[in-house]
Amino acid sequence: MKTKTVEELKQMLDSKQDFQLIDVREPFESEVADIGGEKIPMNSIPESIEKISRTKPVVIYCRSGNRSGNVCAYLEQNYKFDNVYNLTGGILAWADEIDPEMPKY
Repeated sequence: MKTKTVEELKQMLDSKQDFQLIDVREPFESEVADIGGEKIPMNSIPESIEKISRTKPVVIYCRSGNRSGNVCAYLEQNYKFDNVYNLTGGILAWADEIDPEMPKY
């Protein structure tokens, strides 16, 4: 599984790189802390495959990186995606390393 660190994601955002950012957390989690991206909760991924780009990098994140890692593996194994990246450490790593003001939950 390919990964991106929060530092790499910040660089992608700052340089306005063309990529897709997907948040697979539940809506109530996004209300607590959010770094943007398209909201596709993990349980709705199977019916949302057409929303996920195959032509540009796709960075997928959750709270800690576990759910997003499972989503990346699912997309690679079942739909042959080769452009998905798991955000290592998820939004908790973002709060620790990029935005210490961000609430943790």
